[in-house]
Amino acid sequence: MISALTHIARLGRAGFVFAREGVFGVIDPSPLPPPAQAAIRLARLIERRDTKSGERLSRALTRLGPSYVKLGQFLATRPDVVGVTMANDLESLQDRLPAFPHEQAVAVVQDGLGKPITQAFSSFGEAVAAASIAQVHRAEVTDAKGTRTVAVKVLRPNVNARFKQDLDGFRFVASKAEASSPEARRLRLMEVVETMARSVAMEMDLRIEAAALSEMAENTANDTDFRVPTVDWDRTSHNVLTMEWIDGIALNDRAKLEAAQIDLPTLGRKVIQNFLRHALRDGFFHADMHPGNLFVDDQERLVAVDFGIMGRLSLRDRTFLAEILYGFITRNYRRVAEVHFEAGYVPPHHSVENFAQAIRAIGEPIHNRSADEISMAKLLTLLLEVTGLFDMRTRPELILLQKTMVVVEGVARSFDAKLDIWKTAEPVVRDWIERNLGPIGRIQAAASGAGELGRVLSGLPAIAGRAVAALEHFETITREGLVLAPETVAAIGASQSRQMKWQGVALWIIALSLAAILLIIAL
Repeated sequence: MISALTHIARLGRAGFVFAREGVFGVIDPSPLPPPAQAAIRLARLIERRDTKSGERLSRALTRLGPSYVKLGQFLATRPDVVGVTMANDLESLQDRLPAFPHEQAVAVVQDGLGKPITQAFSSFGEAVAAASIAQVHRAEVTDAKGTRTVAVKVLRPNVNARFKQDLDGFRFVASKAEASSPEARRLRLMEVVETMARSVAMEMDLRIEAAALSEMAENTANDTDFRVPTVDWDRTSHNVLTMEWIDGIALNDRAKLEAAQIDLPTLGRKVIQNFLRHALRDGFFHADMHPGNLFVDDQERLVAVDFGIMGRLSLRDRTFLAEILYGFITRNYRRVAEVHFEAGYVPPHHSVENFAQAIRAIGEPIHNRSADEISMAKLLTLLLEVTGLFDMRTRPELILLQKTMVVVEGVARSFDAKLDIWKTAEPVVRDWIERNLGPIGRIQAAASGAGELGRVLSGLPAIAGRAVAALEHFETITREGLVLAPETVAAIGASQSRQMKWQGVALWIIALSLAAILLIIAL
């Protein structure tokens, strides 16, 4: 009860901020019951009058703090939950917060590394960027190799406790919504909150981000036009991440890019092709590729930073993605439809022919437009909408891919408004299909399957041994009966005692209620 009141009080504060920032002004009250309509009218009496419509929710979430900012960013990747319009509004939500004091950052670093700051770094500067979970400092390391500049990412003090508190509130709302709304149950709001909680938990362990950096460095070691910063593992812990400092030009600094005479159309193609290469070839992609997280170094290579949000695609998902993209490129709509059924994404009771017809309705308008008018991100958005009509369950990994594609495509088109997305993507997609779905790929898949079968067969004796032991145990229970441990019997007895006590209380309440009713009737 106390916990519920605490959640209600905190959510009441959030409701006040939403009302003040005019969030309820974008809600159509007509389908709501009269009490809800009255509540919205009251809320609108205190809203600010100087906030633009598209900024209302973003501004409110920023005011509410780190957890709500992260919630907004997460929901921007789930248009299936919040709707396309709100998801688009949330895309502009900037994860930028005031930096916490330098002294606190030093304390976090010393605690995380277990040594004085002067032993870890020869210099440790002020914060150069701050977000909801961590902030970045420029520092220097001096060792046998000389002096080098590094970037030190430091977790916010007490951020774990703050997020836990707010996530508990989100769970409270989601559980109540699912208990009272079939639509909330369909959207699986509790699952949405738990997915966000897992994502945030990984972001708040900077060793996980360091591991993502390391994995992508291995994946792209032979790429000539992309790289990531090197991790300094000796100066990395749960709440401190030290990595190479990048002296490149950020992709959001158009003036510096032009002054350095960077070939901007080529840069746009690099952004698209590298993203698709990571998604298809590696199944592991940077899911926050906005221009502030991308740099160009002195060799005109793309350098990505901030690996807190990553996406993964299984081999099945990658096959699905490659085949549907290639199917649209070649106008083979029947094959696009078949891929959905083969992957098990669309239930088999639907008609492949009808689904292919719906796919054609998406693809044909694209081929009637000029190349610079075709949006791959828009295509994926329409595809996810159409598949919803055929009972395709929400696949968060594909939605994250689609939302990242929106950002990546926007970055690429900002450098070349006439960029042909399909012509740029085609060699990457075709190469992956030839390698994985062609003769060589089928031979490798067969070899992999044989190896898996061998591992299963080698484990059969152990499985058989465990099965025999289980059968013998079951036979003993059948012959001698089930014997419970004394502590188990005691626990069952205590549980029964509590149950009987509350049943007794309930009977007394019922009896008193009946007595009161009889007394009223008698009078």
